[in-house]
Amino acid sequence: QVQLVESGGGLVQAGDSLRLSCAASGGTFSNYDMGWFRQAPGKERELVAIINWSGGRTYYRDSVKGRCTITRDSDKNTVYLQLNGLKPEDTAVYYCAARRRGVSWGYVGSTSSYDYWGQGTQVTVSS
Repeated sequence: QVQLVESGGGLVQAGDSLRLSCAASGGTFSNYDMGWFRQAPGKERELVAIINWSGGRTYYRDSVKGRCTITRDSDKNTVYLQLNGLKPEDTAVYYCAARRRGVSWGYVGSTSSYDYWGQGTQVTVSS
C-alpha cells in the first residue's frame, strides 16, 4: 500500500509561485508514474502534469505549459510541482496520484488509471 502526502499549498497572490511536494512511502517509488491533479469547486478533477517512473517523460495540460514543472527525486521518494505565474483560475485542491508504470499514456488524464491518491493540498490564488 502506497501512501502519498502532499504539502506546500497556501494562499498567494496572482503572479506568485508555489512548489508543491508529494512524499511517497510504502512502495517502490520507481514502480510508479506520478501525477498531479486539481479540482476546483463544482468542477471535475483534472490532470495538471505527470512524470513517468524514470523522470524521463512528462506531460502538462495546455493551460499550465510554460508555467509549471514536474520533477521527482528518487532519493527522497518525492515528486514536486513548481507553479509559477499563478492565476486565480489555478485555485483548486491539488492532489498527488500514483499509477503503475507501463500503463498507456493515452490514459494519463483518466483518474481511474491511478492506484493511489493523496489527501490534497489547497492552493488559493487571489487577484
